[in-house]
Amino acid sequence: MSETRPAPLTGLKVVEISAFVAAPLGAMTLAQLGADVIRIDPIGGNIDANRWPISDDGTSIYWASLNKGKRSVTLDLKSEEGQKIATELIAEAGTLVTNLPARGWLSYENLVQHREDLVMLRLNGSHDGKPAVDYTINAASGFPIITGDDERPVNNAIPAWDVIAGLYIANGITAAELDRRASGKGQEINLALSDAMLATVGNLGYIAEVQSTGKTRGPLGNGLYGAYGQSFASSDGRQIMVAVISNKHWRGLGKATGLSEKLEMIGPLLDVDLTTEGGRFEAREAIDAVVRPWFAAHTAAEAATALSGAGVLQGEFQTFEELVNNDPWCSLENPLFGEIDQPGVGRVMAPRVPLQFGGSPVADAVPAPQLGGDTESVLAEVLGVGKRLS
Repeated sequence: MSETRPAPLTGLKVVEISAFVAAPLGAMTLAQLGADVIRIDPIGGNIDANRWPISDDGTSIYWASLNKGKRSVTLDLKSEEGQKIATELIAEAGTLVTNLPARGWLSYENLVQHREDLVMLRLNGSHDGKPAVDYTINAASGFPIITGDDERPVNNAIPAWDVIAGLYIANGITAAELDRRASGKGQEINLALSDAMLATVGNLGYIAEVQSTGKTRGPLGNGLYGAYGQSFASSDGRQIMVAVISNKHWRGLGKATGLSEKLEMIGPLLDVDLTTEGGRFEAREAIDAVVRPWFAAHTAAEAATALSGAGVLQGEFQTFEELVNNDPWCSLENPLFGEIDQPGVGRVMAPRVPLQFGGSPVADAVPAPQLGGDTESVLAEVLGVGKRLS
């Protein structure tokens, strides 16, 4: 039997001084991979300490969800004493993640004097120093213009750029740690939220598309650009999303609906090749018209059974309540989840990091700390002193 190794980032120590989504998510990802993460907040909490959603007793479910597996220290960061203690904690850990203005005592130039091989990652709004948040960055990305319909841009409810930036943070810290182990040297890392967005836009081909073709995309609703995909209403008032990527899927759509012959007629009529993704995209409105009545005549369950049986990719739209209460993927049947007792929130399902390591497994989900709950123990353990601030 092979010996199980510790979680991948066991031994890495990280101090986090941050707020909101990206930096806390990045540091939590490191914690879930085995790192010892100490989050430092001002006494009373940072600006995100009470952010919605909140539990019945006023506890921020948001804060608890983004800080699982960390230790929480609160200090008077406006005082010289608080800044001195925070600096000592950073120097002892050797790694810092922050999205606060990195100037004065929190600047890399100051902190590196206390730890020569310091790794410090700083998240900014934009590369030129202008402030920004996810929703203002998203407005500039182009995606809201192609989301929804022609009436107005639609900002996605999910803070996608914060999430992407958070994962870049975890990746950046891990890369710098590998470099430090090889070179013995630390470094400052800068990440702009706007650059996380621009990198994604570029990596998905949107920038090159405009530059090479001179074209831009308009809104498609739930249509799938460059292939065939669409949402359909079922007889019981549900909405089903269908995606046809391959020729196998295309043949399956005809088989599931019994409309193969009618679908085959579309190609010659419109002079398009329906064996290609581009051809199906060009013929999308005609395909919609042929298959929409079939969905309207079947319940969502009937449609799902027929489509799945024919190998067609499909998914039913559902609310958060339906996801949590009815979907087996979002349940303890999925090894991703465990149950935790979160102070102020109650007993809830919580995910561990969604990576499965064969030789160095990560820990199950653990609760977030109570704000400042680890201050005394951390100062005693890390610095060998009792709590000096209250």
